[in-house]
Amino acid sequence: LLAVLIPLDKVRAEWEKTSGPFHKQRVAEHCGIFRDLFKGATFTPWVTLRVEYSQEDEHLVPVYYGNIVTPSEASSPPAVSYEADKGSLWTLLLTNPDGHLRDTDSEYLHWLVTNIPGNDIKSGKEICHYLPPFPAMGTGYHRFVFLLFKQDCPIDFSEDVRPMPCSCACVLFPAKMRTFSTFDFYRKHEDAMTPAGLAFFQCQWDSSVTWVFHQLLNMREPVFEFVRPPVYHPPQLKFPRHQPLRYLDRYRDSKEPTYGIY
Repeated sequence: LLAVLIPLDKVRAEWEKTSGPFHKQRVAEHCGIFRDLFKGATFTPWVTLRVEYSQEDEHLVPVYYGNIVTPSEASSPPAVSYEADKGSLWTLLLTNPDGHLRDTDSEYLHWLVTNIPGNDIKSGKEICHYLPPFPAMGTGYHRFVFLLFKQDCPIDFSEDVRPMPCSCACVLFPAKMRTFSTFDFYRKHEDAMTPAGLAFFQCQWDSSVTWVFHQLLNMREPVFEFVRPPVYHPPQLKFPRHQPLRYLDRYRDSKEPTYGIY
């Protein structure tokens, strides 16, 4: 038997430089990222954004393009890396377009670091500190999107600063601090920066979310339940031909007693 050794690292590196950005763009478009964050406008993520959440057992949970990451795994800020020229400036944000508790058209901002020199995230200006995911129970999977913008020059983001800490006793609703619109944010600064990279994961409720609501957001945890619509039945036929004996049960009053005639 012949064995062929394939250098997967080189294959991935080549993919990142050639068709990879277009594949990422198609996946993001399929998942509604551009529709919900940029109102349908798209961009090709030419800069590879690598995001990894470190765990206590030294295990790393990566963020790709729609993979599942639990809230407990994403409880701390991730390690973010990308290739950048010396002297360049960048902005990194993390947003959730699916979890707003009051306005379905708004997002929650979970992290925002601006004026990052090169790829040194720690040297950037963190104007919105990291907030762990808090998808409410019963609301299904939420998309959490990392966006990387390349700046043309230093930008004044003073209007976008979020107070710290977010867990002060006076905070009753997270919407007052974390309500966000990626579209409005980019439109305000589009003359000085360009979207260059993205990565996103999907996340649903686990037990760590309760702690976030109680300890960080200082509020009771909301719980949602899906209300199923009533089952549709076509209009009842006076003479139902070729129907089973239980045909009339569909139209019987639920309070009406049934008899064992079948």
